[in-house]
Amino acid sequence: MPVGYSVQTLKDNAAADAGRLGVRLGRLCIDKNISVAEVAEAMQVSRQTVYNWFRGTKSPCAGDRAEMVEAYIARISH
Repeated sequence: MPVGYSVQTLKDNAAADAGRLGVRLGRLCIDKNISVAEVAEAMQVSRQTVYNWFRGTKSPCAGDRAEMVEAYIARISH
């Protein structure tokens, strides 16, 4: 199991719609073992917000935040 992720978070992320930006971010972070705290700091949001994105219950808002998430995904994908 990836360090720092609860079993429930992993299940929720796996069951969520992969087309959602936050879920894609979550799958990549889980795969690369990037902590929620690290993502929250990089995105300038709370850890709870990141958990909501990863679980697919909320999405990064359109505009600047979504662009930040897309750029972060591109940066960590390599």
